[in-house]
Amino acid sequence: MNVNDFDFHLPEELIAQTPLENRTSSRLMVLDRSQETIEHKHFYDLKNYLKAGDCLVLNDTRVLPARLFGQKSDTGGKVEVLLLKEEGNDTWETLVKPAKRIKPGTEISFGDGRLKAVCTGESDHGGRQLKFIYDGIFYELLDDLGQMPLPPYIKEQLEEKDRYQTVYAVHQGSAAAPTAGLHFTTELIEEIKSMGVHVTFITLHVGLGTFRPVSVENVLEHDMHAEFYQVTKGTAELLNGVKEAGGRIITVGTTSTRTLETVANKFDGKFEEDSGWTDIFIYPGYSFKAIDGLITNFHLPKSTLIMLVSALASKDFVLRAYHEAVEEKYRFFSFGDAMLIL
Repeated sequence: MNVNDFDFHLPEELIAQTPLENRTSSRLMVLDRSQETIEHKHFYDLKNYLKAGDCLVLNDTRVLPARLFGQKSDTGGKVEVLLLKEEGNDTWETLVKPAKRIKPGTEISFGDGRLKAVCTGESDHGGRQLKFIYDGIFYELLDDLGQMPLPPYIKEQLEEKDRYQTVYAVHQGSAAAPTAGLHFTTELIEEIKSMGVHVTFITLHVGLGTFRPVSVENVLEHDMHAEFYQVTKGTAELLNGVKEAGGRIITVGTTSTRTLETVANKFDGKFEEDSGWTDIFIYPGYSFKAIDGLITNFHLPKSTLIMLVSALASKDFVLRAYHEAVEEKYRFFSFGDAMLIL
């Protein structure tokens, strides 16, 4: 399976640079897998495709303002740091630019020295292990000094930090937003609940895998980066009940999908309270055990995310839908439009 099989042409002007004023006014492309039909709707129409007894599963991770701009303490050279994963004892796995200038022992200063970091190790792709030194509370300093880690294809400045958070974000720890959830408002969630649709939450902290391109030609040779997930006892029991009653489990985003499939694989198709690290890589040929439908954004060409979507619907159908999205001038990627696959 070649990575180029998942390529498509995307005009740069279709990459959404800013979020819409109203979260639910994004467009929604609806894919019917059995009939291979495509409908063009808006996100507020989502409720028309749900029914009592279904369950929506959302990822309640919260994005850290994880991009820091500092200077090397010895030379004053500018350094950009992206926090990826907390490793304990004030040490973080990070991406650093320019990485070649940051060696073990190098000190970086942020905010006129209010926060400092010392490099304690190196890894591939610009990865650096940094130990932070500070007075006070780290996350308060991060809130003050850090910026939202918008993907590199977004060139515009984000005026409101909360627009790169879901309205239900709770647990801090992500280096990127679970963007399918950005389309929901509290009002829409309550309206969906009032229809008899269950709404529940898992947590997966989005990490390095979001930023790593597939650098091998053979898809099967790609290594996914592990990300932390958590499923509570209450969510597991609810999902088992929905399955037993014949309801559909519809995940919001690839992160929720990867979490539920990880747990279902671990427990023979059932759900149990669980937490840990997942590096599950879903591509065509994968047999889904947990989910019946998916709400997702439009993804980068040749990415692991478009591969996951192509595993749920057929690759040819998904690429046809993407080509139609380009023709219809849908907005792509993080602040773009959404797709519902049933």
